Amino acid sequence: MPSIFSHVTTPDPEAGLVRRLKCREREAFDELIEAYQGPIFGFVYRQLDDPTEAADVVQEVFLKVFRKIDDFRGDCTLKTWMYRIAVHEASNRRRWFSRHRRGELAMDAPDANGGSRWEWLEDPSESQHDALLRRERLDLISESLRHVDERLRTAVILRDIQGLSYNEIAAALEISLGTVKSRVLRGREALKARMRRRTAGDALDSASLSTETPS
Repeated sequence: MPSIFSHVTTPDPEAGLVRRLKCREREAFDELIEAYQGPIFGFVYRQLDDPTEAADVVQEVFLKVFRKIDDFRGDCTLKTWMYRIAVHEASNRRRWFSRHRRGELAMDAPDANGGSRWEWLEDPSESQHDALLRRERLDLISESLRHVDERLRTAVILRDIQGLSYNEIAAALEISLGTVKSRVLRGREALKARMRRRTAGDALDSASLSTETPS
């Protein structure tokens, strides 16, 4: 005999939050910012290479979310919809920003509260030598990633750094699932190729210096 509770549905927290946002509840906006400010900031920072510019774009992202929440129809998750806005805003700002100055992409970008995003990687038992090697590898990834094509870099950041699923990325970028997988694969290969070239170049420079004859 079927349980009398078999047809009871569990309330969807996101749907409830969306309803409250559309009612312009201040507490709902506060919850949204608390939940997504850090992740959105991290994504935008890695696209723009500049924390000040990233903070401005994040503010614009949330303003657009607040203004356009009535347009949200639930064809994707709220998180995916926000990343879609963030991708668009970051891309627009990056095109403008690249014409004015160039920055350095840091994998140790501060989070929204100014702390390190990589504290969880720290090992209390790690020697100074191991810590230096890890730091150098992060720097290598940072420098190499900013030379990857923007479309491929965006896909890699969303997948490997922000942790979005392939379906979420497809919805955020408004492209097919196959295109997402292709961009992530190509982006990873481009990143690895750039890292290999950089490593080989550093090794060549070191070898040249070691063979120089003092005058």
